[in-house]
Amino acid sequence: MKSPLACLSAFALYTFAASVSAVSPITTHVLDAKLGLPGSGVPITLKYARSSYDAAKGDSRVIARCTTDADGRCNSLLPDSYVLKRGVYTVHFDIKTYTNRLGDKAFYPFADITFEIETPAPHYHIPLNLAPYSFTTYRGS
Repeated sequence: MKSPLACLSAFALYTFAASVSAVSPITTHVLDAKLGLPGSGVPITLKYARSSYDAAKGDSRVIARCTTDADGRCNSLLPDSYVLKRGVYTVHFDIKTYTNRLGDKAFYPFADITFEIETPAPHYHIPLNLAPYSFTTYRGS
């Protein structure tokens, strides 16, 4: 039988290894409230603009694309070495493509979650909770 200290040490090593694993500086997660499941297969585009003024006039550029995995996550949106800059980022979720694949219709064909970074932090998690006639988001961890 393993001692409690050995089990604790193994847990601490696992936790440390997970915390230093490479992850995109911006990640996302889609939860489908209608199905009660992760939203897998949602196409996502990430855009960047230098300011909210530039973003509002459509002067932004695509910096990444991905599709959510079976767990509804996109953890490799940007390379882990990508350095976030001050500016405005928009995560574009292609809801219509997702709902069409499920044989359903989308009231909202897409959701754009736009946020501004003034002082870059190492990581931003931008989840989307999706329902047939609404969606919500928050800054996750």
